[in-house]
Amino acid sequence: MLQKKIVAVIMGGGQGVRLFPLTKDRCKPAVPIGGRYRLIDIPISNSINSGLKKINILTQFNTSSLHRHIERTYRFDNFSDGFCTIRSAEQTTENTNWYQGTADAVRQNLRYILAFDPEYVLILSGDQLYRMNYMDLAEFHIERKADVTICVNPVARDRAKHMGLLHVDDNLKIKDFVEKPKEDELLDKMKTDPEMLARFGFTVNEDRNYMANMGIYFFNADVLKRILLGNSMVDFGREVMPSNIEHFKMFAFPFTGFWEDLGTIDAFYKVNMSLLDRNPEFNFFDPSAPIYTRPRFLPPTKIMQCTIDHSLVSEGGFLEQCVIHRCLLSDRCVIRNNSVLRDVFMMGADFMEGKNEREENRRKDIPDIGVGQDCLIERVIIDKGARIGSGVRIRRHENEPDRDGEFYYIRDGITIIPRRAIVPSGSEI
Repeated sequence: MLQKKIVAVIMGGGQGVRLFPLTKDRCKPAVPIGGRYRLIDIPISNSINSGLKKINILTQFNTSSLHRHIERTYRFDNFSDGFCTIRSAEQTTENTNWYQGTADAVRQNLRYILAFDPEYVLILSGDQLYRMNYMDLAEFHIERKADVTICVNPVARDRAKHMGLLHVDDNLKIKDFVEKPKEDELLDKMKTDPEMLARFGFTVNEDRNYMANMGIYFFNADVLKRILLGNSMVDFGREVMPSNIEHFKMFAFPFTGFWEDLGTIDAFYKVNMSLLDRNPEFNFFDPSAPIYTRPRFLPPTKIMQCTIDHSLVSEGGFLEQCVIHRCLLSDRCVIRNNSVLRDVFMMGADFMEGKNEREENRRKDIPDIGVGQDCLIERVIIDKGARIGSGVRIRRHENEPDRDGEFYYIRDGITIIPRRAIVPSGSEI
């Protein structure tokens, strides 16, 4: 069985600077998405749905919440050879350095990755949104007798500057690879002919004519070992792939489904808001390939005299006499009387306050967790455990410069209330 010959490796994410402040206390793969999931659930679920149950997750930065989520969620039974194992950066007698990049992280864990003598190694990113059957990739790789296969998806010019770009021949063999080109002349050179994109199954779009590296790699295990050992290259996209095109048979696998690299606040917010459409490009509701996450065993959300339109509401919350329009409400969201929320992603809370705790906080003039009375909140990401007092006004900030406030940040025209922030009653942003 082909699946038993493959080991999956998921990159647990770096500092995630462009997703700050959502990554202030957590790594990118631990960032909540879709109301009840975390980004790491995507590659793990895709692996499980593809029949791949030997999964290594390489972690290093702000790992506490990621580790807790994985340990509580992904447990295989005692009669299976499957595992979902965290490989944290560690200092050894041979190497005292932390992970220096994606390739270096894999190199430092090769003894674990190859311990089960796999024929193939699948390397995945932990911070993207897509649904893929990795066996299609494996079969493509084997049919072409490839050494390395890189998944590709077309992107527009503005995004191409931040990604690895490829040129291929008519058989999808990679001829050229350039990482994050900034010069206009080089960007023009790396354009892909629309007819070629159409031939490979992509929808022709004049704006999306750059074939971009998705950060999903399929290696022959022996080739991965040869590529990584005996050198100091630390990054797959910047160093390993461009320098090995002439030495190994590298092919591009055209992925024609929805794919989004959630590297910025703007991309993250837009993807989450798109889930509220009637027929979103990415749909968590697919019984043939579900996205898994940790079960919370929460009661249903109680809704009292509310107006709710084009929204998703998760469990364990309490909504009373409020107006909710195009909002994504995660577990344990509380919104109180006469408040109006529009275009808001509210990440909820990890716990509900008890009566004694609420009374103690009120004596200190600290608002309850959630949104207080008489608030107007528009185009905002409210991170977990935030406390927003009564009468707060947060207006839209499209096309305004980024700025930091005492209890908020504005990035890409979107206001972010950070994790466990306290917004005093009557505040205006």
